[in-house]
Amino acid sequence: MEELTKTEERVMQIIWKLKKCFVKDIIDALPDDPKPPYNTISSVVRLLEKKGYVGYKAYGKTYEYFPQISKTEYRKIFFKKMVSGYFDNSVKRMFSYFVKKEKIDLKEADEIMKLIEKLKEK
Repeated sequence: MEELTKTEERVMQIIWKLKKCFVKDIIDALPDDPKPPYNTISSVVRLLEKKGYVGYKAYGKTYEYFPQISKTEYRKIFFKKMVSGYFDNSVKRMFSYFVKKEKIDLKEADEIMKLIEKLKEK
């Protein structure tokens, strides 16, 4: 699947949250002030539809949009690209980066260790 731009991803986050929506609903959900023009968001949604992320149902000249890919599916694609592109396909390198640079606190590290232990048991 084609990668999303930051703007497309931002709009997609709203579509995932709303599940079904019209362009007006997306604009209303944006925290921006002033709100972006209708045509701008409509163009972004049409690009998402071309890329296969969004489907629609037509009501005359009005379109109701819905996600064609779940947030979970997108996350899987995104992280796979991130691990391969930035960490040489090494989850260990990625985890090491987050521990060193992002300062994972002890509680989070403990939760991660518990997840690892559960994986070992299987």
